[in-house]
Amino acid sequence: MSSLLPFFSPIGLEAGLDEAGRGCLAGPVVAAAVILPRDFHHPFLTDSKQMTLKQRNELKRLVREYAIDYAIAEVDAAKIDEINILKASICAMHLAVDQLKERPEHLLVDGNRFYSYPLIPHTCVVKGDSKYFSIAAASILAKTYRDELMEKAAQEHPGYGWERNAGYPTLQHRKAILEKGLTNLHRKTFRVEIK
Repeated sequence: MSSLLPFFSPIGLEAGLDEAGRGCLAGPVVAAAVILPRDFHHPFLTDSKQMTLKQRNELKRLVREYAIDYAIAEVDAAKIDEINILKASICAMHLAVDQLKERPEHLLVDGNRFYSYPLIPHTCVVKGDSKYFSIAAASILAKTYRDELMEKAAQEHPGYGWERNAGYPTLQHRKAILEKGLTNLHRKTFRVEIK
C-alpha cells in the first residue's frame, strides 16, 4: 500500500515536477508537471523506478485521466551538451510548467536543486517521488514518455540496446559506443568508460 502524501501545501493548486533520463548517455532529458485532485489516491502509486512496466503503464493511464492538468517537455542531447545536465533538467521542468493550462500556485520539485519559476513558489523534496503523489505521478509520465521515445529511437539506431536500457550506460550500450561510435542522439560531453 502506498504511504505517499496527497499534497505539501494545504491550499491552492500544486504541481509535482520530476524528470527522467538525467543519467543517460543518449536521448533527451524529459520532465513532467502534474496537478492532481486533492483527493487523488492509488495504493500502488510511488516512484516509477520501483514499479513494473505494467504498473507504470496502468498508472500513466490513470494519471492522464484523473489529473486536473499535466504536461511533458524534453530538452535534447545537443542542448544538454551546451548547458549541462542539471540546467537542462531544470529547463525541461520549466518548459513543462509553461505548457500547463491551469496555473499552479506552488511547485513541488523532486530533488534538491531548482531555479525559481517566475511568480510561483517552489519546494524541493529529496526523493520526492517516493513521498508525494504529484511528484510520483510526474515521474511516471516522464519515464514512460521517455522510454517510449527511446524504443522508437532504437529502431533508427540499432545495436545500442535502447529498447532495453533507454540510453542508460549499460555495458552493452558502452561497448556499442566504442564499436559503432556516437549517434546524433548521444550526449557528447558525457564520459564513456568500460569497466
